[in-house]
Amino acid sequence: MLVVLLALVALVVVQVTRPLPAPALVPSLASDPQVSGAPVPVPWPSAGQGAYTVPSLGLVAQSGPEQPVPVASVTKMMTAYLVLQAHPLGPGDSGPSVTLTAADEAESDADQAAGNTEVPVKAGETLTERQLLDGLLVPSADNLADVLAAWVAGSPAAFVGKMNATAAALGMGSTHYADASGLDRGSVSTAADSLRLAAADMQNPTFAAIVDQPSVTLPIAGTLRNFVTAVGTDGVVGVKSGFTDAAGGCLVLAADRVVGGRTLRVLVAVTGQTGAGPLQAADGAALAVLDSVSRALVAERLAAPGSVVGRVRAPWGASAPLLPSDGIVVLGRRGDALTVALVPRRGQGTSARLVVVDGGETVVVGVHRAAPLAGPSLWWRLVHG
Repeated sequence: MLVVLLALVALVVVQVTRPLPAPALVPSLASDPQVSGAPVPVPWPSAGQGAYTVPSLGLVAQSGPEQPVPVASVTKMMTAYLVLQAHPLGPGDSGPSVTLTAADEAESDADQAAGNTEVPVKAGETLTERQLLDGLLVPSADNLADVLAAWVAGSPAAFVGKMNATAAALGMGSTHYADASGLDRGSVSTAADSLRLAAADMQNPTFAAIVDQPSVTLPIAGTLRNFVTAVGTDGVVGVKSGFTDAAGGCLVLAADRVVGGRTLRVLVAVTGQTGAGPLQAADGAALAVLDSVSRALVAERLAAPGSVVGRVRAPWGASAPLLPSDGIVVLGRRGDALTVALVPRRGQGTSARLVVVDGGETVVVGVHRAAPLAGPSLWWRLVHG
């Protein structure tokens, strides 16, 4: 009898001291909520390609399947990228000087005679790195692209090799460069690839400062306007236009938009625009896409501070509400689906995070129990332990 009693006591002790099963975390928000409002249609250009991205939100869209096409002076975004990689420059710095040669002067004259975009230079003249980049990106000087290519890599041909290696490293799988200026129709890309490059370029404060200038002043040429005519209007802060007969009108735009108190940068690219004024057509097409994206972006409040966003539910029937550490606001496109999940913090009991995924953005908010979670009864432990 004593043996049986001891065995029962041992069994009770084991059951009572056995670790409890983990409570479940159950969100009370809709399992598949949407950003409020109907989707805003994107007015993609009827010809050529179009794409946009909001890098901070991970949003990307394009007009359809893309094939590599000539992109003219949009090529110069890669030229500037490599120059600033090789010779980093602060936004207010001039950088080292480059002395122009007789060959540079001859190329400038030849570009002028051919009707190409160029900045006049003279043999023996010196231009700083900042002046060369100003001339490359704002008035889109083809001749300065070759000056910079030779300065960085020793020759334009060696520079083109660096351009293609860098394009591959940036994930620009539909891009191939044949020159530093984009005059060569063999310099091809897509709207989506152009945005990958623009996003990388705009992370450099010096590049961003240069393309945000409506005009620049250079020693011989004087004041030259930016071919991206929208710069300085409606939040547009760059970046690069291009035109050749082979490419048509091409344009990459960057603009800042404030949504829910947060500044978002929107990038838009169009290629292959035609008509009597291809650059004007590219400008109109890109601005139309930009406007639609701006109208689509909203701040969606999923939960106010102190509201219940879920519950902790224990297998023995006890439960407690979960409150967020702050209000939950998600930025997204009207009509986009959201994914909501409660994720436990490892090793922290019922402490958890509320994770909301919208496109490429993930919003994480800490949540906590509003009240203690009652423990199981002795009977429950004996029966379910």
